[in-house]
Amino acid sequence: MIALYLTLILVFVIIIIINLPVFGRLPMALRRDKIHHLSNYRDGALQNLSFTPMQPEGVSFYKILKAFFFEKHPNKSPDKPLKYVQPDLNSKPATAAPEIIWFGHSSYLIKINDLRILVDPVFSNVPSPFSFIGSKAFPGTNFVKAEDFKNIDVLLITHDHYDHLDYKTILKIAPETKEIITSLGVGSHLERWGISSTKIKELCWNEKVDLMNGLNFTAVPARHFTGRKFKRNQTLWSAFVLEFNNCKLFLGGDSGYDTHFKEIGENFGPFDIALLECGQYNAYWPYIHMFPEETVQAAIDLNAKVLMPVHWGKFSLAMHPWDDSIKRVINEADKKQMPVVTPQLGESIVLDTKMPAFKWWLDQ
Repeated sequence: MIALYLTLILVFVIIIIINLPVFGRLPMALRRDKIHHLSNYRDGALQNLSFTPMQPEGVSFYKILKAFFFEKHPNKSPDKPLKYVQPDLNSKPATAAPEIIWFGHSSYLIKINDLRILVDPVFSNVPSPFSFIGSKAFPGTNFVKAEDFKNIDVLLITHDHYDHLDYKTILKIAPETKEIITSLGVGSHLERWGISSTKIKELCWNEKVDLMNGLNFTAVPARHFTGRKFKRNQTLWSAFVLEFNNCKLFLGGDSGYDTHFKEIGENFGPFDIALLECGQYNAYWPYIHMFPEETVQAAIDLNAKVLMPVHWGKFSLAMHPWDDSIKRVINEADKKQMPVVTPQLGESIVLDTKMPAFKWWLDQ
């Protein structure tokens, strides 16, 4: 009887935990029906354009966990706090050109005239459902807080992973945000968190939405996956094309390398800048994240004038050294003559005007 009672208590606790708000909610009703009718929905889940296993043949999940937790991986975090520039979040750009401020990982603010667009904001100390689990943010990277962002015009969320959709951050920023643009299905999480459906716009791949003052977004394919609990790929993952007047930006989210970059470049390019992931890669998961050399090739495929590497510089979610990704990107970009912009954390770049390329990580 004691064993039975303990089992029942354990089951009850597990049920409570997995239904906590931080995990969000799977799409239901009309939203679920729309997902099920997408051309890339098969076998009970959304699919990538190309066959995309989570890991290559012969690599088990146990092998990955063993490597991640029990093998030695030197220099995964910087030895001292990262240097940063304290940003001015509310000022208007000095010119008509877009201004971009990077906060580490895949979080950045885009200012275009009077509009402010915040992408994948994660300002919690760990990108996980619980504060005591996961890789902590590097020292020096918490120089802005979610509370600092007031009256954001557009909040853009590429997909529902914890390092892109942060529950605590969203609760603080979303209520004062005018519009939320995201991939189809992610709105289910947001509504679970009390965010009004009237400000949420969910897009399928190649679907476009026009917003205020000529600003528009188009969701385009990426090669990745989604899920906040156990069931994967019930919500969509996307990159986004941002267009405003004569400016065109590629906002990459997460993606492994594939032919879709070339197709997007042909259909939407050229781009003034491509913000592409360059970190958190490994041979154990080569299809869902790019290696740094592939990041450079993706920028070339997109027909981008300049590459801005993101998805690094704040969290260690793989086994490589914290600065390995940016070093490899720079080396490959030099070989292929691809211009790269490398702002410090919090430093503004202004397209064609202020394009910092200082190798600041070498001083850490």
